[in-house]
Amino acid sequence: MVQTTVTLRRFQPQDLQQVMHINQICLPENYTNYFFMELHERFPETFIVAEQNNQVIGYIMCRIETGLPDFGLLGIAKRGHVISIAVLPEHQRQGIGVALMERAMQGMKLYKVKECFLEVRVSNKPALNLYAKLKFENERIMHGYYADGEGAYIMSRKL
Repeated sequence: MVQTTVTLRRFQPQDLQQVMHINQICLPENYTNYFFMELHERFPETFIVAEQNNQVIGYIMCRIETGLPDFGLLGIAKRGHVISIAVLPEHQRQGIGVALMERAMQGMKLYKVKECFLEVRVSNKPALNLYAKLKFENERIMHGYYADGEGAYIMSRKL
């Protein structure tokens, strides 16, 4: 078997169909073309694809959100929000998810973000293990978060 290298790079508009295909295969939450393209246009440093042999095999897309900080601090807080991450099943458990997360978090720092957060299904053990490996911590559970009624852990970590 020939080993091929996986490369990470910023999403490009011509990747859209491959990314949407991965999203549909891997996740029950699907998004419109417009949503993907809006995140690419607004936050290109945090929309990353994993590519092997000129095929996109995984992606992560994030946005930067602003709001009032916790604990009564002054000013506006910026948080990086992982919207979606997926790797094709035949490429999972090879470190691609970790690499995508790390690259996206590096990108968040370019937007002056100090914290990253995400939602994950309470039943998604592989993802929970991935986020624990990356030192994410559970903030709370949101019951009934997903359309099918399943709850989500809200997880975060400092950057």
